Order: sequence, then structure tokens, then C-alpha cells
Amino acid sequence: MSDIDSLPGLLASGWSVLQKGRQVAFANVSNGPDVRTVVLRGVRPELGEVDVHTDIGSSKVAALRADPACAILFWDEAAAIQVRLYAEATILAGDAVRDAWDKVPDASQTAYGKVPPPGTPIDGSLDYRLTPGPENFVILLCRASRIDLVHLGEDHRRAVYERADGWAGRWLSP
Repeated sequence: MSDIDSLPGLLASGWSVLQKGRQVAFANVSNGPDVRTVVLRGVRPELGEVDVHTDIGSSKVAALRADPACAILFWDEAAAIQVRLYAEATILAGDAVRDAWDKVPDASQTAYGKVPPPGTPIDGSLDYRLTPGPENFVILLCRASRIDLVHLGEDHRRAVYERADGWAGRWLSP
């Protein structure tokens, strides 16, 4: 029996591919569905949490302030596993993210802070100014409440896990 033949094994495989993965699709709903690619900066299976770094001025921060519900989608081609993680995001800023900010390479810090803010219409492609600084840096701490895993190997498998006291899983038809 392989890891994916048991509910605990498939769940462990899902967290494992998230730990190896970096770029995931991140979705939330504000004025309709909104999805973008983000980079996972932390994965803590034991807590059911993942972290995403972003600019405080991004539209996803405003949307998550209004409704913290979000979803993260990841596909690992080598493992043939799709992970859909449904979560609630907590926006961490200020002193809570200072240590993380200090670890961001100088060249990457320019991603956090732009005038006008990300998504604002501008006249020319470079009509914005970089204003990097820790005040523009936030961490989206996403705490999963549900995980939907699909394995598309020779025999397809699918399971859904709900957060209870730990994770309660059940098989679904793939």
C-alpha cells in the first residue's frame, strides 16, 4: 500500500507537495472572483497554515480585510497531486513581520512598496515609483479549514479533509 492509499497518507502527501512547491494560485472574492499567482513563503502542516508575503497596497489585502476567506491551488506534476486548500487569512503587519522583513533580500524588498499602489492605472509602463520599506510588507497567514486532494496517477483518488480536532478525512469520487 502506498502513502496515497490511506487518508492520512494522502494528506501527508498533499502537505509534502506544498512544502516543496513555491508558486500557487491564490483566490479570494471581493467584487467577484479574483485569482493570482503567489509564492508560498512558509508551510506548517502541523498547524494547517501557509504564509504568503505581499505588498500592503495590493488589492488582495483590501479584499481580505473585507472577507478573509481565500483558497490556494497547487498542482505537482511529478507527484500527480492537486491540492486545494480553503483558508481564512490573517493579515500580519508592523512588528509582527519585522523579523521576516529583515530576511527578505535587498533586491526583493523592492517588491513591497510602490506609488501609486499596485493595480492603479498609470499613463506609461514605468510611471510608478518604488518605495520599499517594512511598512509596506505584510504576511498573509492562511489557516486551512478544508483541504481537497486529488491524485491523478494510474488509479485516481480524491479525498477531502475538514479541520476538527486534527483533520477528519473522507474519500470522494475523483
